[in-house]
Order: sequence, then C-alpha cells, then structure tokens
Amino acid sequence: MIHELQIRTSPREAYDERGIIAFLQREKGLRADAVQVLKRSIDARQRTIYVNLTVRAFVGEKPKGQDFDPIIYPDVSDRPSVIVVGAGPGGLFAALRLIELGLRPIVVERGKDVRERKKDLARIRPEQKVDAESNYSFGEGGAGAYSDGKLFTRSKKRGDSDKILRVFVQHGANPNIMVDAHPHIGTDCLPRVIENMRKTILSCGGEVHFQTKMTSLILDNGVVKGIRCEEKEFLGTSVILATGHSARDVYRYLRSENIDMEAKGLAIGVRLEHPSHLIDQIQYHSPEGRGKWLPAAEYSMVRQVANRGVYSFCMCPGGVVVPAASGPEQIVVNGMSPSHRGGKWSNSGMVVEVRPEDILPASLITPNQVKSADIIALESTSESVNPAEMADDVLRPLLLQEQLERMCWLQGNRSQTAPAQRMADFVNNRLSASLNESSYAPGLIASPLHFWMPRFITTRLQEGFKAFGRSYRGFLTNDANMIAIETRTSAPIRILRDRENLQHVSIRGLFPCGEGAGYAGGIVSAGVDGERCAEMASQYHENT
Repeated sequence: MIHELQIRTSPREAYDERGIIAFLQREKGLRADAVQVLKRSIDARQRTIYVNLTVRAFVGEKPKGQDFDPIIYPDVSDRPSVIVVGAGPGGLFAALRLIELGLRPIVVERGKDVRERKKDLARIRPEQKVDAESNYSFGEGGAGAYSDGKLFTRSKKRGDSDKILRVFVQHGANPNIMVDAHPHIGTDCLPRVIENMRKTILSCGGEVHFQTKMTSLILDNGVVKGIRCEEKEFLGTSVILATGHSARDVYRYLRSENIDMEAKGLAIGVRLEHPSHLIDQIQYHSPEGRGKWLPAAEYSMVRQVANRGVYSFCMCPGGVVVPAASGPEQIVVNGMSPSHRGGKWSNSGMVVEVRPEDILPASLITPNQVKSADIIALESTSESVNPAEMADDVLRPLLLQEQLERMCWLQGNRSQTAPAQRMADFVNNRLSASLNESSYAPGLIASPLHFWMPRFITTRLQEGFKAFGRSYRGFLTNDANMIAIETRTSAPIRILRDRENLQHVSIRGLFPCGEGAGYAGGIVSAGVDGERCAEMASQYHENT
C-alpha cells in the first residue's frame, strides 16, 4: 500500500530516509518499508527550524524508481529544418521540443562547446582578459551554465516548468531538483547535463554548430528564410532567435534594420558577498549556523525606496563571485555555486530597479534633476557612447549598461580587477581602507562606489541596506564586500512579438525567444519559453 502524506519534521530527520521512517512510525503510527520524498522546503521563520515534506510511504512494497516516463526523442534527420540561434537554455529546450514535434533543429552558437568554454574562463584570472566570443555569457549552455544552475522560477503560468526539470533529470541532473522548493543543479554538474542534451540533439539527426556567429537574417518580403553567419548560410522553415541578454551586436543589427523592439526595464547594482557562516547564523537564528543537517542558507530581500524596487537577485549560498564580462573594456560580476554549496562565502546581486524613463541623454538633464539625483544621465563626453545611439530611446538602457561597465573597468586599473567597498563604509559614504578576503579570483581594488556610481542607484542601495539591516540583524556589516558592477540582470531591450503565436510582430517565421528577447528571467523560464516557441514554429510550419 502507498500513502502520500505531508509532514513537518526536524532537519536531522528530514534529510535521512531512516529518520523519516522513524518519524512516520512515531507520529503517524505508520510502519513504512521505504519512503520517497516528493517535495521539500525549509521553514526558518521561527527560531526552531522545521522542514516541510510531502512524502510517499510504501508499506509492503518497494518504490518503482523514477516517477515519470522519459520523453521519447524520434529520428528527425529527414524532417524539415528550423534554425535555432543560441545554445543557452532557451535554444536547447527549443531544439529538444522541435525534435519531439518531428522537426529538425539546426542550432547555431557563436561560442564554444561547454568544455572548451571552461578553458577560456580559467584564463581570465591570469591574463586579466575576456574572450569576446567565449565567456560567462557566450557559449554552450548560455549565461546559466557557469553561473549557478538555479532552477527556481515564479513564472508558473507560461508553461510546464516541471517538464523542464524532468528533461534535466533525464539528461543526468540529480533527481532532487524535482523535490526541493528551490532546486539547484550546481555549476560543477550542469556542464555534463548540457553535453547530454547536445548528444540527444545530434543522435536524433539535428545539428549543432559552435563558433558560428549570426550576422544577419535572410528575409524575403517580410518572411524569414534563414540566417547568414560569417562563413555560411543556414536555411529553414523558421528561425528561433535565442541569443541571450548580452548579444548587443544582435540588438544593434535588428535596430539598424528597423526590426521592431522597445526599451525594457532592468536592474543595476552590485554583488554583495558575506561570509557564508554569517548568513547561516542570521537565517537559522543560531550562533551555530546551519549545523550538520541544514543546507547553506539562502535569503530573498526586497524594499521599495523612492518609488523603485531594491532587491536581492540570484542569491548564491556557499558560492563565488565571477567575472561575467562579454567583451573588452568591461567589468561585470555575477555569482555561482557548486552543487554542494560548501564555499566560505555567500553572495547575491543587490540591485535597483531602473525604468527606461529614468535614463536620459545628458543634453536633456536640467541642473535641478542632476541635483536631485533622480535621473541616470548618459554622459555625452564618454568615449564609449555614440551620440546617435544616445538619442535612440530603444538603445539607451543598453548604452547605460555599457557605460557603467566601462567605468568599472577604468576603476579596476583597466583589467578584470573589480572595484569594491565594504558594505557599512558604503552606507556611511566612506572609502574602505582595506577589503575583506573574497572569492572573486581576478582580485579586488578599494574604490568609493558611493561616489562614482549613479546616485540614483547608490542612494537607494544605501536606504535598502539600512532596511535589510534592521530586519536581519548582523546583515549590514563591514564584514561584507560590495563588488561592482551587476548590470546583466535581464535584457535591456524587448524584441516585439505577437502574444498569441509568438512570432515577431512584423516578420513572419521569426520567433524571438527567451531572456535575450525579453520574455524570460532565468534557466527554467527560458526553457519554458523555448518550448513554447518550438510549438509555435511547428504550427507555423503546418500552416505554410
């Protein structure tokens, strides 16, 4: 007999099958032979920590193993082709769904495969340089492959997020991602899973081309026929454009061709890095921290300050801060965690909401606006800003990202050494005489972030940190480093598409997809959007 129950137990029992069996016998009078955990979440709201479990208890029989049927991927080698531009989560899940639907994906990726890409990332520290085509943003797996592999999403209405997790498990991810409230594969494990996804695409007759950069679309009277790359063309019944939020050359190409886009809100701030033991102590209300049974603690913080959100983003327990630039003369930081989340530090993005109307060219700024610091100005004197682009409302959020990343690079001695400041010093407008030890491998340099970053950002961060410090005692501390700059929270531009059929509003057969197109915000939501675009591409093929 099988019983499905919801229970609330101690961490020591929750992470051990024998402990759960003992709990069921003691509290429920149920003598189970085996248990299967279906869902698990930690309740740390009170001083006594509990774990909420949904379990399946087996009495007189054994578990059957994997609780879902594997997806069947047929041979599509002789089927019509669909071009998928980008091998991040949006592109990979689009390709796998196309195979399910009987279409042949041709995946074109500007970067390298996930293993070769790792070698280029390792060279950033000793060489202090970034490969513009193989970095934390470009390459197989996209920005998520080497930036944590977190699979939590609040986007439940757009599609089947559980299916995305099932596909990951089928390709080698730990089945625990189907259980945990905040699932996480880990940067050390995700590359193998991504490789297996590629192998599925190839074994079914699809194609995957690395170091192949799209330069333009092939258009015929408002209908897309394929893409041009630097050395060849690819033709297909449609094109799924999943190029990621850092493919700025793609945005500029689309804008030059008057392909409909709009400026999009984003968020800008820093990576905030605390000792992981301190975060454990705060979140688990104990000087002992997490102890033996609990995982590294997470947090999620949000506050409204002067009509804009200040919030934590992409929290990485027991993780590291990484150099995430995608080109020369940039410093961008991001965070990631290995699967065990056992590192000395925990970090998260701490960012301020920026809306398109907050960004004006310097020629439109009045002295009163500058004094109030409620507007972010693009300086017309900056070497990195094209005056014609600065006047373009659509490109302006992208230009702001570029300008701040270049300012960071200049502050970091024109290398990947990142400017940083202790947290309490920042709140009190003091330059840090020294910095804490950090996980950021290229190194840190003390810098007055409160002085040179836009006041629109800094004043709101300061007020947000004060509020977080009041709510989480010990959080506002000089034991934490603020590392600049976090700009790639989301795409700065949205490529416009029809809400129903997901095609571009003016180009038939073009399906803007995922985070880079402005329709997703992480691995799972990008995967869901990739599957939806594949389904619409299949319908488009059937109707043309």
